[in-house]
Amino acid sequence: MATRLTTDGGDRSTFRTPSSPVAYLAVLTALVSAAIHLFLAPQVIEFSRTTGILFYLNGAGFLGGIVLFFTRYWRRELYLVAVVYAGATIVAFFAMGGQVNPVSITSKIAEAILVLSAGYLYRAK
Repeated sequence: MATRLTTDGGDRSTFRTPSSPVAYLAVLTALVSAAIHLFLAPQVIEFSRTTGILFYLNGAGFLGGIVLFFTRYWRRELYLVAVVYAGATIVAFFAMGGQVNPVSITSKIAEAILVLSAGYLYRAK
């Protein structure tokens, strides 16, 4: 099942919507991870300024990816960027000794689903 982007205003439209349920799953998981990182960033920055800034940047990166995904500028190769980005977030959590709790587990599960979804969408396209 390939992801097909459709437009309401022809090929000139800047924004498009995906036709695959897997694409919407990828967007949802990216939103979950972005929300968690942006929600926790103010709390984390009190303990570690660098980590707090990384939380803000990570959340912004996921949101930027979502915006790009809904535009005509999205290309197949960007699915691989999404795989690497979400995968790097998971690896960074463990490499930096992240605290395991229900929120971090939720975020890592969402990111793992994003890795799988984006990988699937890359192969299916």
